[in-house]
Amino acid sequence: MKILGIGNAIVDVICKVDENFINQNNLTKGTMKLIFDDKEFQSMLSNLNIEKTISGGSVANSIVGLSQLGNRVGFIGKVSDDELGGKYEDGLKSEKVEYFYKKKKEELPTGTCLILITPDSERTMCTFLGTAGKINENDVDANVIKKSQIIFLEGYLWDEGEPKKAFEKAINNASKVAMSLSDQFCVDRHKTHFLDLVKNKLDITFANEQEMMALIDTNNFNDVVNFAKSLKKLIVITRGEKGAISILGDEMFENSVEKNLDIKDLTGAGDLFAAGFLHGHINNLSFLECLEKGKEMSSKVIQQIGARL
Repeated sequence: MKILGIGNAIVDVICKVDENFINQNNLTKGTMKLIFDDKEFQSMLSNLNIEKTISGGSVANSIVGLSQLGNRVGFIGKVSDDELGGKYEDGLKSEKVEYFYKKKKEELPTGTCLILITPDSERTMCTFLGTAGKINENDVDANVIKKSQIIFLEGYLWDEGEPKKAFEKAINNASKVAMSLSDQFCVDRHKTHFLDLVKNKLDITFANEQEMMALIDTNNFNDVVNFAKSLKKLIVITRGEKGAISILGDEMFENSVEKNLDIKDLTGAGDLFAAGFLHGHINNLSFLECLEKGKEMSSKVIQQIGARL
């Protein structure tokens, strides 16, 4: 298998809201908030009109993108044997993704992510992880990992306890490890661990500009460039309107963003960028061609509602 993703198996529930809804619920626009109380989550959901429901999760979105580009890919993510869990599994299989998880009835329901889209196309997420956040080392098949050229992990999944053990088992059995830092909230919460992963355990790191600056406590992007060059590992950074950059030692490549797009929803832009880049990387394209493939995929997804093409 070319790439195996391990991440949160989350069903995305997409809703359009106004700025007032964001403020009234004490949310920070453009970030992800974890909700630990199912009742609080259901209460928020009850006030909304649902536009679309899709099998999601950051790395799962990337894996589906890779499948659509013709790569043989798989995914490991924990769901419960409930209605949403069944929909999740069916959604992956319909995209020709091999799903390496046998669902069973869990104490917690299948994870759900409320994606709130404001009129400026920015997305703010409220995630109830449910059983997705309870992934453990027994859910991760070492043999499947050993047969994969690259494993792709997400920062959203990292947490102390069982998820950390699942992560470590995956990393210890992999021939090459890529990971997305996922969100500034994740970086701030797990900074010491993420810094150790980026420096010592990951072969490829995906992040946006804010996440990388938060990781090394700087407000200057030049510091990020110098840090990345010193690692001599592949660091891929998206920079919003400034395009994207890949750094491997002293090799640095940049590309610009696509102009004049009809942007409807930024959900999944980073996920599909990673899919395009990894597609190029696994198929031996140059770094600049990898960046361009990432741009092509992310440009497509932001012109529609939802994180999948």
